Amino acid sequence: MVATMDLNASPQPEEDDEPYVRHLEDYSSRDDRIESAVEIARRERDERRKRMRYDKPTHNSQPAYRDQYYQNRNTRAYDRYKIPQGWLDCPPSGHEIGFLVPSKVPLNEAYNNHVPPGSRYSFKQVVHNQRIAGRKLGLVIDLTNTTRYYSTTDLKREGIKHVKIACKGRDSVPDNVSVNTFVNEVNQFVLNLKHSKKYILVHCTHGHNRTGFMIVHYLMRSGPMNVTQALKIFSDARPPGIYKPDYIDALYTFYHEIKPESVICPSTPEWKRSTELDLNGEAVPDDDDDDGGPAGPVQVISEEPHQVEVKMSNDDVLGDEIPPDQEEGYRHFFYRMLSLNIGGRGCSQFPGSHPVSLNRDNLQLLRQRYYYATWKADGTRYMMLLTMDGCYLVDRSFRFRRVQMRFPFKHPTEGISDKVHHFTLLDGEMIIDTLPDKQRQERRYLIYDMVAINGQSVVEVGTVFLSSIFNGWIGSRVLNWLTGISSIFEYVLKHIVNTVARPFYERWKMLEKEVIDPRNHEKARSHIYRYDLEPFRVRRKDFWLLSAVEKVLKGFIPSLSHEADGLIFQGWDDPYVARTHEGLLKWKYPEMNSVDFLYEQDESGRGMLSLFERGKKKHMDGNNVVFRDDSDPAEYSGKIVECSWDQDEQVWVSMRVRVDKSTPNDINTYRKVMRSIKDNITEEVLLQEIREIIRLPMYADLPSYLDRLQGNHLECDHMKTHTRRCLLRFFLFLILSNPSYGENKFRERKATDDEQGYPEIDEDALLNTQCPRKLELRWQTEVTSSVYATPLIADINSDGKLDIVVPSFVHYLEVLEGADGDKMPGWPAFHQSNVHSSPLLFDIDKDGVREIALATYNGEVLFFR
Repeated sequence: MVATMDLNASPQPEEDDEPYVRHLEDYSSRDDRIESAVEIARRERDERRKRMRYDKPTHNSQPAYRDQYYQNRNTRAYDRYKIPQGWLDCPPSGHEIGFLVPSKVPLNEAYNNHVPPGSRYSFKQVVHNQRIAGRKLGLVIDLTNTTRYYSTTDLKREGIKHVKIACKGRDSVPDNVSVNTFVNEVNQFVLNLKHSKKYILVHCTHGHNRTGFMIVHYLMRSGPMNVTQALKIFSDARPPGIYKPDYIDALYTFYHEIKPESVICPSTPEWKRSTELDLNGEAVPDDDDDDGGPAGPVQVISEEPHQVEVKMSNDDVLGDEIPPDQEEGYRHFFYRMLSLNIGGRGCSQFPGSHPVSLNRDNLQLLRQRYYYATWKADGTRYMMLLTMDGCYLVDRSFRFRRVQMRFPFKHPTEGISDKVHHFTLLDGEMIIDTLPDKQRQERRYLIYDMVAINGQSVVEVGTVFLSSIFNGWIGSRVLNWLTGISSIFEYVLKHIVNTVARPFYERWKMLEKEVIDPRNHEKARSHIYRYDLEPFRVRRKDFWLLSAVEKVLKGFIPSLSHEADGLIFQGWDDPYVARTHEGLLKWKYPEMNSVDFLYEQDESGRGMLSLFERGKKKHMDGNNVVFRDDSDPAEYSGKIVECSWDQDEQVWVSMRVRVDKSTPNDINTYRKVMRSIKDNITEEVLLQEIREIIRLPMYADLPSYLDRLQGNHLECDHMKTHTRRCLLRFFLFLILSNPSYGENKFRERKATDDEQGYPEIDEDALLNTQCPRKLELRWQTEVTSSVYATPLIADINSDGKLDIVVPSFVHYLEVLEGADGDKMPGWPAFHQSNVHSSPLLFDIDKDGVREIALATYNGEVLFFR
């Protein structure tokens, strides 16, 4: 018998093509009430009887349906409801795994003519079956690569959220970004559950390979277990589990684990076996596994760690993207650990500590405090967040990317711990070591500081912040009494801060004890996890006494297997200062001093360099850049270009494109670099200064000072704990004994104008008011530099309102309007020095107008008006 061919029929679609006709969904039941089991049985019985009447022999070449609608449909619409191979006999769903329920894809009622009664599995049956099992669904995660199986209308009626993560299945596993999205969706759902327990239905076509792959990833990131254990959990809940060997191999490869010989991939289930087998006897792929285009092979990491054929560079993008809401949550964690307020721009600014260029002024800081030195590696700056569900590299653009690394917890009995770090925040830089003996490259992350360990901040909490808390916490009478013994109050605050903060030398020791040692300990004993397959190695960066600087410059840096461009000077007892840290100094070889500009070309091809000033782009007229690698300058337009200064030709020279940054340097950074270039502190000048510094008495006494720190460490911890308890009892007594606690007594004032039309105000009276009990941030303004001195509060522009004079540590005196924090026009003033003391407001020349007096670090007294 030869079947006729309809030459006017449309071409048959690919399985994942989005169907053009959508009105067939109207055949779905619109009843909001969930059918009972009896009603479902009756309906299917009636449909079976109707089907028996229609299923009679016919000589027509079209399908045996008498309905006029189907007679008029072409082949394209008919194939849209083709049932996936093996779906009918595939078990509907598995047992719960925590909040997760694995399932095959539900088919809506439009497929009923192709699904025998009793085998139907639409979302009405899904919701009904889950309710019988005592489970209420709150989320459905769809991993199929098509939208033809069902409409989400019924889900919306039930208040069930639907998330689509389209994943190919033919010859490839779900990509890493899709895995990150899946894990984040599950975590967010579980986090937002309040009182009632709801479940997540996860499905691909049959609910085994892609579904199992995602669930195993979630299990690996939500608790201490290995891949073998996670695979067993899924196979027990959804037999036979994952039955594609490339999926199982990809899981072991991704998590850097050795696959045990006892792990054997299950054979293809009987319900999936058919006459459609490939040449190897394996089942054909799922119907929706391919979207019609070629799929890439499963990526397998080479067993030879870190060996590459392509040359590595600092511009390489590492890791995988994460969902925006997850990234925003991590940004808030950074700001919370660093006690940073979220301003109008939100958490968009990278909060890591930045050094300032060494010049002849701040060089004197080495004579005042203990400093240690390390080499300045020419790598890529990253902060690194360690969590249970992954390790995240954070670049200068404040973007997060996930890398698969393991950081075990320190075990108290020196055994192998099954726990890992969770919300530990580190700071460091990524370098590329070139190993000449092995003719290969190797990435290495050098950790030099710690911000938080397992959710506990270890950095400085500002005394100004604590003072504001106490001002609103206790009554005015107690506050006045404390003002009379201000030295005691400052001592109290200092001790409270010290119970929270840790100086650099303690944080640096914690890196080895809490992060590096547990990794090395487990590496020597574990036979499952392969650290050598991680994308980069990790070590703590070394620091030395200033007396070793000459050896570092003459011997250590030339022998490095990666690039270095100078030195970093770190205060040994410094707190971690977010963003610009005026006490953290960097010295670069004079020819390596650089600025990151935004390079742009206009329509005429003229190049322009720009920086940032107060968050806005500022064109740097008179600054020119040259590209000496014979490249087309137009290729750099719109990019951040790092440039060094050519003293002879008086031009900037392009060094590289900063792919890790999205904004140029601030104008203040530019001025500091230019100051450093002008001062021209060469290597010999630096060494001569350090030779003089290390002969100072304070450095001669350094060894005994360090011994005292080490010997008194435990005793200090005990004293801090005891002091904290006493202070809390003391303040509790003051609060309870103060009858005016909690009252707001803002003084009302009526201003009168003087003969010149300016309002007459009593500034002292304005300042003598009590803060409200509940503190809230009124406004926040960023100034041009760190502030080490108390601001001055006064009416600077004689408008009857108080203003704030902020003495920046270097170069600037700024005035902020007290009402909203806007910077007053005509300011800042430039003073070219460092400031440690507060400004003074005084009419020094007796002309009726008070000036601002400022005493600087290098012996100058300046007056501004």
